[in-house]
Amino acid sequence: MKHELVERLTVPIGKRDHTLGPENASASLLEYGDYECPFCGAAHTLVKAILESVGDRICFAFRHFPLSKAHPHAERAAEAAEEAGAQGAFWEMHDVLFENQDALDYDDLAEYAA
Repeated sequence: MKHELVERLTVPIGKRDHTLGPENASASLLEYGDYECPFCGAAHTLVKAILESVGDRICFAFRHFPLSKAHPHAERAAEAAEEAGAQGAFWEMHDVLFENQDALDYDDLAEYAA
């Protein structure tokens, strides 16, 4: 993708990223997030509203950035999202994790995966 902002990224949005929207969209939005972070949870709600509002005019990418010292379940939640992604269900798990930020222990993650 050739967007001015994307060209400035140290690591441009690419095939390794989880994306929604067309690669050739007129704008890109990249989020580094932590499933246990309350600020990321608030941003999730806003990002969903933006994506619904602008439709195919934006390409959204999510990258994991678990702050493990502050959020002890964040890394395992990111791993659960990646495992779901390997089965073609990244975005479904992504939404479930953000919608259940206060329930991210091992048993919770196993339940969401089932």
